[in-house]
Amino acid sequence: MKRSTVGGAFVVRRHGILVLGATGTTGRQVVAQALEAGAEVRATARDPEAAGLPEGVEVARGDLTDPGSLRAPLDGAEAVFLLWPFATAEGMPAVLDVIATHARRVVYLSSAAVRDHERRAERMIERSGLEWTFLRPHAFAANALRWAGQIRAGAVVREPYGAAAMPPLHERDLAAVAVRALLGDGHDGHDGAVHELTGPETLTQAEQVRVIGEVTGRPVRWEEDSPEAARRRMLALGWPPEAVDGVLRAQAGMVTEPGRVTTTVEAVTGTPARTFRAWVTEHADRFRAA
Repeated sequence: MKRSTVGGAFVVRRHGILVLGATGTTGRQVVAQALEAGAEVRATARDPEAAGLPEGVEVARGDLTDPGSLRAPLDGAEAVFLLWPFATAEGMPAVLDVIATHARRVVYLSSAAVRDHERRAERMIERSGLEWTFLRPHAFAANALRWAGQIRAGAVVREPYGAAAMPPLHERDLAAVAVRALLGDGHDGHDGAVHELTGPETLTQAEQVRVIGEVTGRPVRWEEDSPEAARRRMLALGWPPEAVDGVLRAQAGMVTEPGRVTTTVEAVTGTPARTFRAWVTEHADRFRAA
């Protein structure tokens, strides 16, 4: 496969891509957009029959905790989209060894926070001998779905740090950048690149809730709650304590230091990043009462 770019568009000849983490919000978009670009796409799932991926993608049984299970899905793959769903980098060296025996490029979904395990993962990839691209997204627009239950029940969101400001990123834009990196030819600026990705505008959490109300036609208001109460709720839902504390620390930090906007999505794809309002419009039914 080779990729050529003309005015932000790109043309793809046949190319084998393996998507690891294909059944998640981002992975599904990577699969769909790679197929649309004309790539040969294979995905892994623990239960291929239940994956629910688009027609045209081959779904193979594979598990990141069993690196040997990835050998067959990797056959014929030139590039791999790697979403590592664990809070530790333990086990990644064995996975990278298997990938490196088949593919030439890996596109790794890291994060703008670059937590300890993500930094270790990035260093391992850098030493793997593979061509690589790192994607470091900031806050996802889809994080707003955690408020859906409260909004459906009473049109009120009770959470702390309503003034925390961030530029929410649409998963379609993240996937669009990922696909261009996967289909790269090594001479297009993706090899060895770190792409920091955001949406086009900074909104506080309270402003995001207001947008949800405007789009759904049902006024929704933010009600400030204490971090302690939020922590208890998240722990009761089964969140690991370290994850809860990390989320609350990040939100507190964005009250005084709002997340900055990058233009990476437009620079890579030739199209401006989608707004949070556009994301809400696509997912409005998730916030409406039955």
